[in-house]
Amino acid sequence: MHIFYSDKTRLRQARTELHDGVLVAPFECPERVDLVLKQLQQAAVGELFEPRAFGLEPVLAVHDADYVNFLADCWHEWVAAGHEGEAIPNIWPARTLRGDRIPRVVSAKLGYYALAAETSISEGTFEAAMASKDVALGAVEQTLATGEPSFGLCRPPGHHAAFDQFGGYCFFNNAAIAAQRALASGKRRVAILDVDFHHGNGTQQIFYERDDVLFISLHGDPEVTFPYYSGYADETGRGSGEGFNTNYPLPPGTTVDTWMATLDNALARIKEAQCDMLIVSLGVDIFEGDPISAFTFTSGDFSLLGQRLTQAGLPTVLLMEGGYAVDDIGINVVNVLQGFKQGIS
Repeated sequence: MHIFYSDKTRLRQARTELHDGVLVAPFECPERVDLVLKQLQQAAVGELFEPRAFGLEPVLAVHDADYVNFLADCWHEWVAAGHEGEAIPNIWPARTLRGDRIPRVVSAKLGYYALAAETSISEGTFEAAMASKDVALGAVEQTLATGEPSFGLCRPPGHHAAFDQFGGYCFFNNAAIAAQRALASGKRRVAILDVDFHHGNGTQQIFYERDDVLFISLHGDPEVTFPYYSGYADETGRGSGEGFNTNYPLPPGTTVDTWMATLDNALARIKEAQCDMLIVSLGVDIFEGDPISAFTFTSGDFSLLGQRLTQAGLPTVLLMEGGYAVDDIGINVVNVLQGFKQGIS
């Protein structure tokens, strides 16, 4: 298995996250990459590769240009405005306010482009997001060229990033960018299977009216789980995309057996849709020890997950999303990848 990563993903070193009414050290931290890399190297899962720089063209294929410009300039504008600390939104165009105008000041633009307040923008954020999408593109191009599975150690993650919004630690939607690249390379229909504990609202929004990408997500019930306003079972697509969006919201404490049975339904839907490539948004925050999740996977269960994913029978790219139990994140990721290798051997 080819494994892609970039040291530049460490350039985002945010210090601030709003959690339970308290400013804490962010759960999404550079150490996540270090711990996964350590376990990957110890287990000799595959060869490590540094991706080339793909530029902004693949980003602009799925994201709004003004939004991309905002991300590129935000930190500089924030510092130039004399603000202390990191850039955190504190005002939004809520239901009673106008949402059709983007003010000029950076604090207001933050609220326009943010979906939540937990994700600060710090020095190096844009550069890390650029490197993260390069990791995803390197992985998908490898699989397109060889048909063999690839893993992209993306950081920051991507599945909460919508067409023109950031949040949930996500800035560019790595899975969406990779899927669009696969379509541009000749794939007829790509499946994105999101197994992160949190719903991939951004991926859903980007492809909601399209039938060339099948989006399926298994996640915590949005009635009680971030991002709350997305991920219900009745969200099935719109227009030509009707029927190409499937959500499986699951309650806190969902057992591994129930989760795996739901995964089997998702894999059957992928076969039914006649997809010719699979991109997995791999969040290992379904782990029982994750600090911001509520499912019951043990480390050993991730091997079974990897094996199960091979049942799709498709060229597969796995891209890192969430997973915040840092003591175990590397073990859990390696178990998925080793399970996948066992499943195809």
